[in-house]
Amino acid sequence: MTLSFSARALLLASALALAPAAYAETPADTLVVAAQIDDIISLDPAQSFEFSGNDVTQNLYDRLVDFDALDLSKGYQPSLAESWQMSEDGLTLTLTMREGVTFQSGNPVRAEDAAWSLQRVVKLNKAPAFILTQFGFTPENVDQMITAEGRTLTIRLDKPYAQSFVLNCLAASNAAVIDKETAMANAQGDDLGNTWLSTNGAGSGPYSLAAWRPNEVVQLVANETYWGGAPAMKRVIVRNVQESSAQRLQLEAGDIDVARNLTPTDVDALAGNPEIKFSEELKGRILYMGLNQKDPLLSQPPVIEAMKYLVDYAGMEASFLKGQWKTHQAFLPEGYLGALEENPWTYDIEKARQILTDAGINGGTVTTKVRDIREYLDVAQSLQNAMAQVGLTLEIEQMTGAQVLDAYRARQVPIFLGEWGPDYADPQTNAGTFAYNPNNADDAGLTGILAWRNAYAVPADMNATVEAAVVEQDTEKRRQMYVDLQKRYQAEAPIIPLFQRVARDGMQANVQNWSTGGSVISAPYKQVTKGE
Repeated sequence: MTLSFSARALLLASALALAPAAYAETPADTLVVAAQIDDIISLDPAQSFEFSGNDVTQNLYDRLVDFDALDLSKGYQPSLAESWQMSEDGLTLTLTMREGVTFQSGNPVRAEDAAWSLQRVVKLNKAPAFILTQFGFTPENVDQMITAEGRTLTIRLDKPYAQSFVLNCLAASNAAVIDKETAMANAQGDDLGNTWLSTNGAGSGPYSLAAWRPNEVVQLVANETYWGGAPAMKRVIVRNVQESSAQRLQLEAGDIDVARNLTPTDVDALAGNPEIKFSEELKGRILYMGLNQKDPLLSQPPVIEAMKYLVDYAGMEASFLKGQWKTHQAFLPEGYLGALEENPWTYDIEKARQILTDAGINGGTVTTKVRDIREYLDVAQSLQNAMAQVGLTLEIEQMTGAQVLDAYRARQVPIFLGEWGPDYADPQTNAGTFAYNPNNADDAGLTGILAWRNAYAVPADMNATVEAAVVEQDTEKRRQMYVDLQKRYQAEAPIIPLFQRVARDGMQANVQNWSTGGSVISAPYKQVTKGE
């Protein structure tokens, strides 16, 4: 792309982003999205770990393997790697790079770039680095474990992991392939280009970064020479619009094409508009209830069992969670290998009361610390009402997200109500945090593991099952292992999955092939078109 074209695109995108809301419709070759994007911290794939940031890097970069946005059920597919082969001992994955692909700079995409990109994730050791370091990579050994020669990328593993596990991790956002020459030309000291890449792009993806103004707007320009075909939308503008009501008004006025954060109230208000349509996609995020096993009341098995029947699943799904959450009582989201779709619990006050009575439990008081998000508070208040009917008192402490997270990571939240989002598109991402805890000691510091945060001493054989599942080479056997694991987990674990997030977006009727990435990836824009 020439400088003059980029400059013209940037000027046009800026005008669209900042002009008053007065359009009858957006330009035919431009996609304008309203969303909450104030969570973006960095656009470096090795650092970005927020939902909105990953939406951007999804479109700036390619990965070795990826997913088909129009058919996510096909699983990982070839991308910059056109083929791969696992050695018989399961310790070496060899990938062959696609020929003729260039970065947006014009530099060729090489196996050397892919190796360097993975190596830098490990060396920088930012938040998402664990997705790769779990394969035994360290800053000291990664240059020997991940190597390139010609078109061949070789990845050596510390254990014979399941091929599906490795490839799913290579489809994660932080496994993006970066233009080494461009990034290193802008490096500062030994930061491997991190500072520059936080606000710039150096990928081979379908879009390049025109601008990012924090808390305001992200502007993308189509990569006309993209190896997978130029995108139909020549520009994508994502505006930071916090309030659902403001998004609704802009959608009605034709100022935006897609509204991503509509409340059920605003969806209902738009339902009769023939110019507006809606999409619904299950996301990977799980809303769950964690019962801290340090609490003397919550650590009793009858209380754990009773709590499963004190959640008004259907009532909440039909009211304040309408269109945003779907009842889902297993830790793997629908869309993942081995996902369990059975929901064994229903709202049953009498059953919960009988369970407690039979156990001789006649009352008690417990606390929940809840982030100041309306739907979390509504869930807590519904639970409070149900618990009161069986003689249990729930005290609700409302806090900021940071305050709740600090207390939760310190194992100081008796009942936690909140979300967990997968880090990569493999069942291990949730199995390894809900159903795995190798050390339940207070000083173990396993803050990234939900079982540890809730002081759940996972049985040794359950830990062993999680460890065995990631090295099972037979995909069908691996799927069944996760199914069986979730059934056992439902029967005894004190961390109770409740709902799965639904992305319900409103859009102009002419927008086609919109996707938020389902439950496995972030939002891709390349396939989006506009009809008449």
